[in-house]
Amino acid sequence: MSNISYYTEEGLARLKQELKQYESVDRPAISNQIADARDKGDLSENAEYDAAKEAQGMLEMKISKLKESLAKARLIDESQMDNSKVFILSTVTIKNVKSNAEMTYTLVAENEADVKLKKVSIESPLGKGLLGKAVGEIAEVETPGGTIEFEIVKITR
Repeated sequence: MSNISYYTEEGLARLKQELKQYESVDRPAISNQIADARDKGDLSENAEYDAAKEAQGMLEMKISKLKESLAKARLIDESQMDNSKVFILSTVTIKNVKSNAEMTYTLVAENEADVKLKKVSIESPLGKGLLGKAVGEIAEVETPGGTIEFEIVKITR
């Protein structure tokens, strides 16, 4: 499996900005901390030096993982989206069949999910239940409390 991750323009820009922050701000700051600690003498008993080196290792690991994510990142072309069924980036209005409560969510990739912004991962139980459904269809979503049925009311992009 290639582990390709799909991003919106906004999500991809956020990832690139995070990498830029790590490389151009955080990395030089840690290098300065290491240099300052090194100037304080004996490195064998210098906790400040050890902490700075550990922070550097953690930062380099984050940078490496971010670069790997960017290498596997693909931009989703929203202009090619089909609104006849629920897909990634679809904004879908659903109605709980039992309570008649309506909710609207946008389905996004796992790494862009944010429930506060009503962005639900396609990997979540709700996302999996909605994928591929058309307006009028019933999506059955498995939850710890049992199966909940949602009617697809509207699909937009």
